[in-house]
Amino acid sequence: MKMKKTDIGVVLFMYLVCGFFYYHMTKLKASSQTYPRFTIVLLFGLTTLYLVQMIIAAKKYGVESGVDEVFKDFKPAQFFVCLIASILYLVCIYFFGFYISTVLFMAVVLLYLKVPPLFSAITILVIVGLIYFAFQRFLGVKLPVGTVLKAMGK
Repeated sequence: MKMKKTDIGVVLFMYLVCGFFYYHMTKLKASSQTYPRFTIVLLFGLTTLYLVQMIIAAKKYGVESGVDEVFKDFKPAQFFVCLIASILYLVCIYFFGFYISTVLFMAVVLLYLKVPPLFSAITILVIVGLIYFAFQRFLGVKLPVGTVLKAMGK
C-alpha cells in the first residue's frame, strides 16, 4: 500500500494536538497531570508509530496524492449540517449543560444521518453512561451544568 501525502497532514495535526494539550496540561496541579500526561504520551507514541509505518510504506511502495480518495464520497450538505450542529452544541453546553446538550446533539445528528432510532437510542445511552461513570464517578470531573440550569437551581 502506497503512502498518501494527505497522511502527512494528519500526522502533523496530531503532533500539534499533543503539543497543545501538553502545554495546557503543564498548567494543572502536579497531582492532576497523571492521566492527561498518560493520554498525551499514548497519542504521541501512536502517531509516531503511524509516521514510521508511513515512511516504510513510502520506501517500499512509493507515494501517492490521496486527495481524490479522501474527498471521493464527500457530501457538502452533510458536512455543513454537522458543522453547524457542532457549533450549536457548544453554545447549548454553555446554557443547558453537558448532558442535555449531548443527548440533543447526538439525537439530532444520528437522526440526520439516518441511523435507525433503536441504534440511536442505544448509542446515546451507552455514550452518556460511559461519560458519566468515567468522568464524574471515576475521575471526579465536574461537567458543565449550564447557566440556565444554574439559575433554575438557585
